[in-house]
Amino acid sequence: MPSPLPSRAVHPARVVFLDRDGVINRDSPDYIKSPDEFHFLPRSLDALKILAGGGWAVIVITNQSAVGRGLITAAGLKQIHARMKKLVTENGGHITDIFFCPHLPEDGCACRKPKPALIRQAAEKYRIDLSRAVMVGDRITDIQCGCRAGCGRTILVRRGAGPPGKTDPRPSHIADDLYAAVQWIVTRRRKDGWQQTTPAGECDSSDG
Repeated sequence: MPSPLPSRAVHPARVVFLDRDGVINRDSPDYIKSPDEFHFLPRSLDALKILAGGGWAVIVITNQSAVGRGLITAAGLKQIHARMKKLVTENGGHITDIFFCPHLPEDGCACRKPKPALIRQAAEKYRIDLSRAVMVGDRITDIQCGCRAGCGRTILVRRGAGPPGKTDPRPSHIADDLYAAVQWIVTRRRKDGWQQTTPAGECDSSDG
């Protein structure tokens, strides 16, 4: 479910899709049920500021089954996201939009990651060139979602200290956190200008 149209224009070739829990904020096995339970991860606000300064649109793509479980209402989730966006803006960043799936895994919906419906909805809404977009997440389902949607690059953020296990498909890059992922995006864009894009439905197998 997307939020209303923002005032800031979106460059079709400068879009970063971000998972929320475990990438922007600390994840919780008990789910994030109120603004007081939402805590930014170290350096995530700095990362969002860098993206805004570079002209990148940030679109959050997140599974929020706490809604479907009855742990939080859609209105409560909206309050969490409003606070998140406010603090991001106050720190020099900007979140263009948020698309979320409220369903349970067993519901069989079309929007829960790793299914690509949310990214495709965002692409249609903002006319995004997905072959030049980046998907960043902390789970293999995020990488699968980005690949299935046709994102040109995917980045896996580490969960914990050790390297992730074997993943299928492989992400384009593995980063310690969102800040490191953004540094890679900025450096790689400057290096090759995203000229070498990946065909829709496939992912870059490099880790460089």
